[in-house]
Amino acid sequence: MNGLSFETVPNLLVGTARADDAAVYKLSATQALVQTVDFFPPIVDDPYDYGYIAAVNAMSDIYAMGAVPTFALAIAAMPSDLPVAVIQRIMQGGIDAVQRAGAVVAGGHTITDPEPKYGLCVTGLVHPDHIAVKSQLIEGHCVLLSKPLGTGIITTAAMRDCVEQSAFDAAVTSMKQLNLMASKTAIAHNVVCMTDVTGFGLIGHLLEMTKETGLCAEITMEYIPMLPTVAALAAAGVVPGGLQRNRTLYESQGLVQYDATIPSSLIDILYDPQTSGGLLVTLPAAECDSLIAAGAALGVTYVHIGTLKAGVGVSVLP
Repeated sequence: MNGLSFETVPNLLVGTARADDAAVYKLSATQALVQTVDFFPPIVDDPYDYGYIAAVNAMSDIYAMGAVPTFALAIAAMPSDLPVAVIQRIMQGGIDAVQRAGAVVAGGHTITDPEPKYGLCVTGLVHPDHIAVKSQLIEGHCVLLSKPLGTGIITTAAMRDCVEQSAFDAAVTSMKQLNLMASKTAIAHNVVCMTDVTGFGLIGHLLEMTKETGLCAEITMEYIPMLPTVAALAAAGVVPGGLQRNRTLYESQGLVQYDATIPSSLIDILYDPQTSGGLLVTLPAAECDSLIAAGAALGVTYVHIGTLKAGVGVSVLP
């Protein structure tokens, strides 16, 4: 964070020195505390689904560090005229999601605000030697993604009343899916580099991973998993404002190259800000098929989307 001065302490294993998904503080030789916070306004109309998705999204950063959530504190800002029954449904969605993860909501804090906002501060545990960070990349390793892209485009289309119900339902199902099993199978396959795809889009998170590593993430457009109708919606220009901001920002850095034959609308999808997106992991090529099979057995659809090669940034092939 530019312009701010932070104290460093030996037990702070992951902090502000380099961007990562959560903070990690060493408690002992065998245990470290992992903590993160996330909240946002409603992205779906159903209060229960909104609370559930916000909670799953907040816990995702814990899973991205290879940790397991233990408890959470709710953060809520609600309009004074919002019916209590609606607030209860939002809160219950979050409580149920946390319980599904094997953790518990232990309290929280609320304020009054004209626009609803809800999320969690989540605490988890991990062994200090088994932390999965973003930057431990190795040339030749495969890049895998565990959920399809397009939640930002689908929810934008829903706000404009131009999305098929089946496509919207698929997006909600994806956003409500915990990254628990995706993380568990990745750790079992000795993955040490992992992050979740959220507001920066796939390209933004790949750039975070490859920054100052001397490596380039070479991905293939044909292999990128997408939610139903996302490609058609993007071609029709139904995209969120955050997507355009992501694309402008990251293209201005000169670290992304595209094959000239790829339609611009498909490139847009790579910048789509995701809510409760999948895990992005790297691992040796010899382990790739095994992780995909192990994930499939547990309902996780890992897809091999690219490879780490010498260079910088991200390269997109057809």
